[in-house]
Parts: sequence; structure tokens; C-alpha cells
Amino acid sequence: MSELGAEQIRSLPKVLLHDHLDGGVRPATVLELAQEQGYAALPADDVASLSAWFAESADSGSLVRYLETFAHTVGVMQTADALRRTARECVLDLAADGVVYAEVRYAPEQHLEGGLGLDEVVAAVNEGLRDGEREVAQGEAEAPAGRIRARAMLTAMRHAARSREIAELAVRHRDSEVCGFDIAGAEDGFPPTRHLGAFEFLRQANAHFTIHAGEAFGLASIWEAIQWCGAERLGHGIRIVDDITLDGSPVTDDLAGAIARAQEEPGAFALGELAAYVRDRRIPLEMCPSSNVQTGAAPSIEEHAIRLLDALRFRVTLNTDNRLMSATSMSREAQLLVERGGWGRTELRRVAVKAMKSAFLPFDERLAIIEDVLKPAYDG
Repeated sequence: MSELGAEQIRSLPKVLLHDHLDGGVRPATVLELAQEQGYAALPADDVASLSAWFAESADSGSLVRYLETFAHTVGVMQTADALRRTARECVLDLAADGVVYAEVRYAPEQHLEGGLGLDEVVAAVNEGLRDGEREVAQGEAEAPAGRIRARAMLTAMRHAARSREIAELAVRHRDSEVCGFDIAGAEDGFPPTRHLGAFEFLRQANAHFTIHAGEAFGLASIWEAIQWCGAERLGHGIRIVDDITLDGSPVTDDLAGAIARAQEEPGAFALGELAAYVRDRRIPLEMCPSSNVQTGAAPSIEEHAIRLLDALRFRVTLNTDNRLMSATSMSREAQLLVERGGWGRTELRRVAVKAMKSAFLPFDERLAIIEDVLKPAYDG
């Protein structure tokens, strides 16, 4: 582990499946866009204070309160220029952090207040993503790995009633690097089964989708997302640990002890039917440690379920969720697990490869990134 300092971690190629566009806007950009658009509701008027406000407000232990911070980023992302800019800067920031493949999600229905239509929103974001990719490919932007592929994922809000419309939008634009569909927002009271029509349409259209589940709500959320809705991946999915026991007791009674035991004796754990199904089917878990600690879904980095689930060989992936709100990056998430979770190059390689296997990208392209980019960097 001694070789994995901050710069070594940043230089390693990373795969990011769960990153929200409106959760990763640069604070300086939020300020500039607010000034350009006359948005007067920001809680601070300088970069340092605004950055601190986002991190402190998000660090509440409540998913509902955490989600409230997005009003300000979404509030300044209501024009085509603003969407192009934030998408381009997202790609540049991820590339500078060593990300080689990213799926960036956002909710088009939240960007219509300035008069844009849904298709115009998608077109603007796609233009920004392509601009960022070109700058990296042409060597005009910092990128330790020298490359990045960034694809969009369209999200529908689970408390709204536009999921079928957004699903159709995702399918309509899938030939322009829109890779899939998601539902997001407060889980409690808004089960994924409210959106069955959207998921049925997506399956019939051979389209990919993931579902936020098992973050703020328990096993029922995960079960519905998989067994009723047919989710290919789970956004977060951390509460799957509620279906795992050790010596007859829930692992959540002593996560630290369970994590330590899993390293030496993974066979001592008993998986309930749902947990076993998730592991057996290799359903990817889009885990976001810092975000989960902020929202109260995990007690700490040291006791985050990602370490237990990785040791038990679930298909665990490492992600940022919202880089602005969590004051994080892929490198920081990795570094936290190295410094406070005992991870090393082996574990970081494993989650990167698992993420690439789970990406909404054609098989041959996934395989090429694994064999030509990830393995040489981690094994060299």
C-alpha cells in the first residue's frame, strides 16, 4: 500500500458508473452562471464559501436534505450554453482525475425552466461531452491516462410522472452516446414500481437501465428494483447487507467486526435469498462511500459495506455520486479506502475491472478497455 500515494492513485485509470452532472458542477461555474443568468438565490458569493456551503449542507445524515442542495446547481443549468459548459467541464475534471470511462447521469426534466425542450437539453449535454472528449484526445487538457470516453444516462425523477417520456427520450438518443436510463430522488414513499411502464418499454426496446435502490430505503427497495422492474444495476444498493448474517446475527450489528472477519473467513457468512440472488446474478452495485456517509446510509468509511461486499465477492464498483456535494473525486474515494480501509492496488484493480464489465457499452469495447487500458496499468 505504501506505493499508493495521492499521485499514484490519480494516475491509475478509473471507471465511473454513478456520477450526477448537476452534482459535480465547479463552484466557480455555479457563481459565473448565476451572475450571467441573474440567479440570486445562491447562499454564498465566493468560491470558497460556496464550496463549503455545499459540503456542509450535504453532510446532514439525511438523503432528503442532501437532495435539497441540488436546487442551486440545477437552478443555473437552464440554458443550452450552461448545459454544454457544465458537461464539457465534467469531462475535463474526470479526465484530469484519471477516469477513462464515465457514465454521467442527469434528469432532462429538471432543465426546462429556461424554455428548452427535452431533446434540446439532451443535445446540449451531448455537445458538451463531445467537446470535452475532443480536448482530451487532442492533448489540450490534463489527463493522466491520455483518454476518456464519456456517455450520458438520462434520469427520471421518482416523485414525478414523466418516467415513460424520459425512457422514450433515452431510446431516441441512444445512437448519440446516451447509454441508458435511471430513476432517482427520495426513495421512501416513491417505490420503483410506480414506473413499471417505463421499465417495460425499455426492456422491449433492448435498452439498458439502472435504478437508485437500497440507499435510504431497505431490502424491499432492492427487491422491487430487481424482481419487479428488471434493473441491470443498482444505484448504491448498500442496504443489501441487511440480508447477510454472521454467526446467526445481522452483520449490521457489528460491521467493523464483520469486515475484519470477511477478509479471513468469507465462508462464515450466510446470505439471505435476495443477497444470494444479487451475488449469483452478478448484479453490479454502484457504491458511493463518501455520499453514503453523508446521507447516513453508512456510519463511516471504515465501516462502509463496500469492503464487506467486496470481500464476499459481490460485483462492487466504486463511484463518486456527487463530486461537488461530497467534495470528492474518484481519486479521493480510492484514497479514503486505501488509507482508512486497508485497500491496495489489487482491490482498486478489481473494482475498476468490475465496473468496466458492468458498463452500458458494447462488449467488444468494454473488453478493449479492460485488456488495453486497465490491466496494463494495474499489472505493470
